[in-house]
Order: sequence, then C-alpha cells, then structure tokens
Amino acid sequence: MPVKAVFFDFMGTCLDWHGSIAQALPAAFPRTSASSFALQWRRLYFLSNKARLERGLAPEDIDVTLDRTLSALVADHFAEHASLFADEPAARQRLIRSWHTQRAWPDVAAAMARIRSEPGGGGNSSGLELFVHGNGTTRLQLDLVRASGLGEHFAMLFSSELLGVYKPDRRAYEKALELVRVRPEEVVMVAAHAYDLRGAKEVGMKTVYIRRWTDDIDEDMEQVLREVDVFLENMDTLPETIAKFA
Repeated sequence: MPVKAVFFDFMGTCLDWHGSIAQALPAAFPRTSASSFALQWRRLYFLSNKARLERGLAPEDIDVTLDRTLSALVADHFAEHASLFADEPAARQRLIRSWHTQRAWPDVAAAMARIRSEPGGGGNSSGLELFVHGNGTTRLQLDLVRASGLGEHFAMLFSSELLGVYKPDRRAYEKALELVRVRPEEVVMVAAHAYDLRGAKEVGMKTVYIRRWTDDIDEDMEQVLREVDVFLENMDTLPETIAKFA
C-alpha cells in the first residue's frame, strides 16, 4: 500500500538537544562534564515519562518534568556544583529554556524537502505529508520548529499534550492516525528511539530507525537492527528508503 504520510519523532531524531543543553550550562560548570550532564538529564526525562505512563497519569508539562529531573540530577550526581543552580535561578531557567531552542541535525532539512517532493499515495502530486509526532507540549514544538527552521516541512505538530498520552502507548499513534485519516500501513514512523518504533510497529506502521549518538544509549543496536524495518546511520538516504516502501 502506498505511503501517504511520514511521522517524525522530533527531539533527538531531527534535533540536536544535546548541543543546546551543553551550551546553556553555567560558564563555571566544567566543560569536561557537560556531555555527561546532558545525557543523564535526558535519560531521567525519559524515565519520568515512562513512570507516569505506567501509573496511568496524563502527560505533564515538559518544563515541570525537566525542572524536577534537573533537581534530582544535580542532587544525585553533581552535588559539588549545586550552588551553580541553587544560587542562580536565571541559570536554571536558561537550562530549561534550552530545550525549546534546539537546532536541526545537518542532514534533516534537505531530507525533508526531498521527501515532500515525492508524489503522495495514489499519485497525489502535492507530495507526502510530514508530521511531528513527539512527546512534550505543543508550546515546546512550536518553539522548536521556529528555532530549527523546519516548520515549513510539517503539515501538523502532534504532541503528547495534544494527544493526551505519551508514546509509546498505542493510543498516541492511533489518535494521530485517526486525525490524519490514514491507515497505519500508509505511514512511516521515523525515530531515533527504539521504544517509539516498537510502539509504532505494534499498531502496524512502517518503521525507520535513525541512529544518533545522543540517543538510545541503553539500547542494544544489534537488537534494534533486527526489530525495525530499516536501520539508517543518518537521513541522507531516508527519501529513497521511504520511496521503496510499497
């Protein structure tokens, strides 16, 4: 069945969240620990979302989640630098705000432009429709498409706030499919997170994994390779990959 739409996870898959956070750390914070700080904070964010989903709780404002997990991260792993965050509220807010100002990975914009130029399902000359399908708030996604310059490529932004549930709950995918009026087999889900593609595959969507060094640090890549339809090291050949799906 022809592909009619492509759903993109956003942070990590399309955007360099790591660079944004590392650059926003206080000047006095040791640069040698900046990457570890960013990676651990991101991991705590994912674990918090997972815990809320398992408890049946509604999606939380991402800024609230980030503030809470930042406190836990500093207390548990960077206590010697706690004063940099406790004594400078502006520094703390700048860090949280950095999640709203991420840049696109270098391979993303060109790939999206080429995908949009492909004929849509059934020979629709207007091209394939692209959608953001990510966790977080709608405000976050609006800020990110503006900061990244990718807004022109998307027909709609789907957030966990808007859909009412976090990925990888199947309802997050089913609701977006319902709103776009497409069948699962007509959609390709593109993500740098194996948990996301497992959820998409469960409802019948095609799956493409984009490997990013910043994400899935706890995953076995050999297992991920076996689970997804296509495994790519970047988005350079993503347009051709999508074109090959029958």
